[in-house]
This record gives sequence, C-alpha cells and structure tokens, in this order.
Amino acid sequence: MFFVLSKTLGTALLPINLLVELGIVSLLLMATRFAALGRKLAVTTLVLLALAAFSPLGNLLIYPLESRFPAWDAARGAPDGIIVLGGSVDTDLSAAHRTPVVAHAADRLFAPAELARRYPNARIVFTGGTANLVATDAREADYSAPILENLGIPKERLVLERSSRNTWENAIFTKELVKPKPGERWLLVTSAFHMPRSMGIFRKAGFDVEAYPVDWRMGGRDDLFSFTNMGADGLGRTEVAVREWIGLVAYRLMGRTGELLPGPAKD
Repeated sequence: MFFVLSKTLGTALLPINLLVELGIVSLLLMATRFAALGRKLAVTTLVLLALAAFSPLGNLLIYPLESRFPAWDAARGAPDGIIVLGGSVDTDLSAAHRTPVVAHAADRLFAPAELARRYPNARIVFTGGTANLVATDAREADYSAPILENLGIPKERLVLERSSRNTWENAIFTKELVKPKPGERWLLVTSAFHMPRSMGIFRKAGFDVEAYPVDWRMGGRDDLFSFTNMGADGLGRTEVAVREWIGLVAYRLMGRTGELLPGPAKD
C-alpha cells in the first residue's frame, strides 16, 4: 500500500504535476459561475510556477539535504563493502533499446568504480530493481552491472540486489543479501540530497553504514539565494527537493526512519 501511495498520491503532489493540476482546475472554474475564483487560482498558479522556476526556492529546499552529511573521511581506513543505490539507469528506455541508458545521477556509478580501484578488497553491492508502479522484467541492477564492469569493476566482485522497489527495500534486501558482520564498515553511495533519508532507513533496518554522498545539485551556501534564468534548472531542483522532503515526512510517519532529518551519527 505504501508503495502504491508513493507512486500515485506522492507523484500528484510533486510541484510540476501539482501546478499543472491547479492550472486545469482554474480553467475549469473559469467556465463556471466560479470564474472569479478560477482567475485568482490561475494567477496564483502562475506566480508559484515562476517562484519554482526562477527564484532560489529550489536551492533553499535542497541545501539542508545536501549539506547534512559531509564528505566521507578516508582517513578512517578502508571499508569492507560499498553499497550503491540505484536511481541512475532508466529501465524502460534500457529495455526498449536493449542497452543501458543512464538518465541522471551518473555519479552514483562513477563513484563506486573509483572506490573499487582504491579498495580492491571491498565488496561492491548494487541494489535496485524496478520503481515502476506496474512491474516489468527490466531490473536496474541488470543494466547497471555492465556499466560498472566497463568502468573497471570485475564481474566477480559485483553483488547484485535486483528485487527492491524503493529505498526501504534497498536496505532490507541488501542486509539480507550481504549479512554484514559486527565491526564491518560499509559505505553507502547515493545522491547527496537523498542521503539523509537513505541513512535513516538503513539505520532503522539495523544496517550500520557510512555516508558517501555524490551527485550534488548546487554548489553550496553561496548559491542559497541565487536566481536562475533557466526555468528548467530551477524547476528541476525544486522538484527533486520537494520529492525528497515528502519522502522524509512519509517515511517518518511510517516509522521507517528514526527522525525527520537524519544526520551524522554522534560519536
């Protein structure tokens, strides 16, 4: 039920979808005796669209997420394993063209390749099945594995988890697959904006991991109040940030994280 709601109600509440929905409602209202209300709603929708596209709104929403976990400290020693969350490969396009298609967040694939070279004894685990509401046979792990191999990771070092549909299942299924031992150190590679929710979920699942953030969407604090003249860029950041905040709230309410905005562990 949670997965279905996240793909229906959660999707409907995303900024671009919500603005389109409000625009349609405003047009329908303008064809009725509530035309005045429709015009007001249309103006409100246009203002919200401009804010999401050109204002610093997206930066203000995504900065607390991306800055929550610092870069991983290599001085602490070599990890025993590296977990890579899916989210880079478009399974539908990959299946249609019969070749891996990287849609976004390519850093999630580049980073483990570099880490694998640096730490030749570390196990490399890729976790990702299909996030589609209607499941297909296409699995992200199957299309990501050849990319990781081409980047230099030997096939025998790769462990694939191909059944998960979301981050909660990433954590549960990966833990069952690798059976981490007490004292082992595992890195978690995912986008910086997604790291707080991911860390909270893995902790709740009883899998102690260390954050290795990648795929930043803004430079840092200096960009907080920057406007953009590329509406697609602003909308993209706003969309990503709102999606993640919705996920944080939902997972907290479901008890799948221990706090609303998980942060670094206190030593």
